[in-house]
Amino acid sequence: MDELTGYRGEVLQALKKFAVKVGDIIKIATDGDVFEGTLMPRYELADDKHIVIKLKNGYNVGIRTSPNIKIERVGVGTIPAFVPPPLPKERPGLPEVAVISTGGTIASRVDYRTGAVHPAISASDLYSVVPELSEIAKVRAEVLFSLYSENIQAKHWTKMAETTASYIRGGVNGVVICHGTDTMAYTSAALSFALQNLPVPVVLVGSQRSSDRPSSDAAMNLINAVVAAGNAPLAEVVIGMHESPSDTATLLHRGTKVRKCHTSRRDAFRSINVGPLARIEAGKITMLTENYTRRDSERKLALKPRFNEKVALIKFHPLFDQELIEWHLNNGYKGVILEGTGLGHVRKHLLPSIKKSIRNGVIVCMTSQCLWGRVNMNVYDVGRDLQKIGVVPLEDMLPETALVKTAWVLAQTGNVEEARKLLLTNMVGEFSSRTLYEGW
Repeated sequence: MDELTGYRGEVLQALKKFAVKVGDIIKIATDGDVFEGTLMPRYELADDKHIVIKLKNGYNVGIRTSPNIKIERVGVGTIPAFVPPPLPKERPGLPEVAVISTGGTIASRVDYRTGAVHPAISASDLYSVVPELSEIAKVRAEVLFSLYSENIQAKHWTKMAETTASYIRGGVNGVVICHGTDTMAYTSAALSFALQNLPVPVVLVGSQRSSDRPSSDAAMNLINAVVAAGNAPLAEVVIGMHESPSDTATLLHRGTKVRKCHTSRRDAFRSINVGPLARIEAGKITMLTENYTRRDSERKLALKPRFNEKVALIKFHPLFDQELIEWHLNNGYKGVILEGTGLGHVRKHLLPSIKKSIRNGVIVCMTSQCLWGRVNMNVYDVGRDLQKIGVVPLEDMLPETALVKTAWVLAQTGNVEEARKLLLTNMVGEFSSRTLYEGW
């Protein structure tokens, strides 16, 4: 451990000034108050204005630095450190599951001596967080990234796909990818296209509540994701999250048909225009549809992990300026996904700019701002006019999935007609065959 792990900025300078390090017993005098305790490390995203010490009563306290702070080293303590437990004895016959962490709280452990949340970096770490895993599968764990999901980009999708493919080709029975929830649906769509002809499941899983909270959903989500990866009969990219606010069951949602629909509820994820693929409750997997790709260990994975990042998702609104369309054309964008109103409409005054973009080789597609239902550009004249100039209607494809698919398609071919053909081909269940009117 670094002598001042997690400290930075002005607080780091203050600690260096008084020549103390993590594990030292120190006395801090500031603004008339005096505190004594063991200097604790901080986690990587902590602020740069507080020193954390553990008091004799066992509680941690944060003390804000100030120009008149005085720090005295009064003794040497033990540097706090997490010691993972030994691996449990392997049970014969369990499926082998790779657990890949990309960030978020789902595959993290809380070190109660430091109060910090750290990524679980090994099978031993994971077993220490969720010991039930040792009864479910032989886990192979890897931290690929430690990123908030809003920082995930196309290059990370590529690395995730390549790493997942490596594990699958190595013979695992399934893969779990731990991911922050905010952009998990984008990643699930990306991997759905990048990992073609899957022989086994790939399950993305997240947590709405961190593992240091009593209401955390992390343990159940992770357990059921491993159950699904090791034993589910499907071979698709799916997201596995709580079915309801209660700790009863997990639903598996197809990776191209799912959206996060609530900021904080544990059952934030919903399948859109389709039902979920499966439910997992008390270790039992119940398939909810016959419309899924079956697991087949003889199937040969086709890895196509590249994405063209010059693709934009643009939401139409009453104050929309046509210069936004022109800007993307002038800045080299190759694809534009319009998130239109209702059945797939935008203001008619935008048609010249859209037409100009299409004539210059930009693929322009139409999705709807409505969550449920599908685009139908044959009903009103503006929809028919948009189709005449070359706008591609994308049925009931989610705007997020449309963005990802277009980025993927344009990395596979530079031919506009071939790209349009691929966009209109239902490759991994991104289109629904019919619109569901119930459940919305």
